[in-house]
Amino acid sequence: MIDFHRLELGGKRAYDELLMACPPRGCEYSFANLYFWGLQKIAFFPECAVFFSHFQGRSVYPYPIGTGNKREAVERVLLDAKERGLPCRFVCLSAADTQELESWFPGKFLFRPDRDGFDYVYDINDLADLKGRKYQKKRNHLHRFWDAHPDAQVQRLTGDLLEQGRHFAARWYQNRKQEDPHGDYLLEEVAMGRAFRHFDELGLEGIALTEGNTILALTIGSPLSADTYDIHFEKADEEVEGAYAAVNQAFAQYLQDTHPELRYLNREDDMGLAGLRKAKLSYCPHHMEEKYWAYRWDEGLGEDDNAF
Repeated sequence: MIDFHRLELGGKRAYDELLMACPPRGCEYSFANLYFWGLQKIAFFPECAVFFSHFQGRSVYPYPIGTGNKREAVERVLLDAKERGLPCRFVCLSAADTQELESWFPGKFLFRPDRDGFDYVYDINDLADLKGRKYQKKRNHLHRFWDAHPDAQVQRLTGDLLEQGRHFAARWYQNRKQEDPHGDYLLEEVAMGRAFRHFDELGLEGIALTEGNTILALTIGSPLSADTYDIHFEKADEEVEGAYAAVNQAFAQYLQDTHPELRYLNREDDMGLAGLRKAKLSYCPHHMEEKYWAYRWDEGLGEDDNAF
């Protein structure tokens, strides 16, 4: 079996070099996401990385990445699944990945789109400038926020403000769990805690929207590719109208100023939540980062694979 292991912070630079050499990937391949979300494990082959994860009660293999011999890496994963007695589910494939896998193993895999997992990718200039008729409602919403909070400031998350942000996030989760005691916020709360504890080591950046000594909203992200930045967390005081819209625009403007080489902002998926899907579509994404599942025909479908 492949000797998978948890990612270590010391391996970030080597992993990022591998990731940046690949075509654009979904947000799951961000080192930060791999580090602070769930049971993610990795193994390295020459110029390739393979992954083992758990998602919705399933053991899955995010599709290998790298510039080395990916077919050999895929074959090693197929053997690993067999040795573990697991069906070999590949996840997070791009459309190009499905074509690649089909070319290597014609007719051996069933593919399906994972629409709930599609990433929403925006032109940073669109989100920063909000120009044109399609953003008129957004501009009106922002004007109401700034009219109500003329002294609000945009500050980079660092030093004491980073610690304030950690307490702000803790209160946000506490309030949300009281409002919705059956909601599943544990994994996200744990992930965001890891983000705050290892903020600099993970290469994270963020801003806070503040009014006096109070944080109204914050955003945290990291680079995903040479031209794309990934938003990991965005939280706002939900009693402050327009705070989410304001921090959304403010972070895009921050990236315009600090990372002029960037073109896109990946705001990740909607998890199949109708309200979140509507909100993300309302900002008119430049494109969607499509993702697919692949399942071997000859292994049949398990009881937990009804979606296929």
